[in-house]
Amino acid sequence: MRAIQITEFGGPEVLTVQELPDPQPAPGEQVYDVLAAGVNYADTHQTEDSYLAKQTLPMIPGGEVVVRDPDGRRLLGLLGSGGYAEKVAADPRRLIPVPDGVDDAQALTTLVQGATAWHLLRTSTHLQRGESVVVHAGAGGVGTIAIQLAKLWGAGRVIATASSERKRQLALELGADAVVDSTVADLTGALREANGGDRVDVVLEMTGGTVFDQSLAALAPLGRLAFFGMASRTPPTPVQPGVLMGRSQAVIGFWLVHVVQQPALFAAAVTDLLTLIGDGSLRPVIGGTYPLDRAADAHRALLDRSSVGKLVIDPRG
Repeated sequence: MRAIQITEFGGPEVLTVQELPDPQPAPGEQVYDVLAAGVNYADTHQTEDSYLAKQTLPMIPGGEVVVRDPDGRRLLGLLGSGGYAEKVAADPRRLIPVPDGVDDAQALTTLVQGATAWHLLRTSTHLQRGESVVVHAGAGGVGTIAIQLAKLWGAGRVIATASSERKRQLALELGADAVVDSTVADLTGALREANGGDRVDVVLEMTGGTVFDQSLAALAPLGRLAFFGMASRTPPTPVQPGVLMGRSQAVIGFWLVHVVQQPALFAAAVTDLLTLIGDGSLRPVIGGTYPLDRAADAHRALLDRSSVGKLVIDPRG
């Protein structure tokens, strides 16, 4: 089979196509043809070995796949790795049928990015009706879904940040009530201005550095900031618990791995998202589909922040 196998850690340049033996299934697994594989920001950390979980070489990156079984059914699955390939081995008990009304790329939005957005709002920050929500990287894979879910679930005001006019316009089309240029020097002031001068109740943050610092400064008493990534590769200023206590604020870490380890919790998000896509309540944004030999270009699009929505690899291309 053809696959992306990395033999050294690094940037997009290490993603090259290799001819490899078909995967050998472990007990309880089957080998499936891959119809599409999802690309996530976490994949760029995986190839650098800068992820929360340490990686080992050689490795086929990618954790999200839509596969076809011998009966012709399309199934959706989240793997530890191995997705950037023509074939994968997977446990059929952990695969979810894809409804007929949902295409492969749309289905892939529900796994890492969709389930993250769902659980950030439901499980981590416990969004309440009428609350204000800041969605950083509003045109990204998590952001495009989080904006829509926040509106569906009764947020009073959704404020999205993005680095370009094109991305800010997309966030407005998806339902954001206000947009903020993420590159402004005074992000705290811009977020409060977008919220009518008030501090904000909920922040979904995955950049780190000064974006985290200024978002925390914009948080209201009893507000919650959920931290689920560090795209800037720059840590935020350490947070003192006494300061949080004095402001009645919460900073909540989120890593999807802990949800995946509770299959019922993970499935609840994915099946709900598939239903919302199927009935038209949720609009998945697909930013591009790449053949296997252009996987590096997909990673570059994430790293230089030129992409929007979900990026997909077609291993048959």
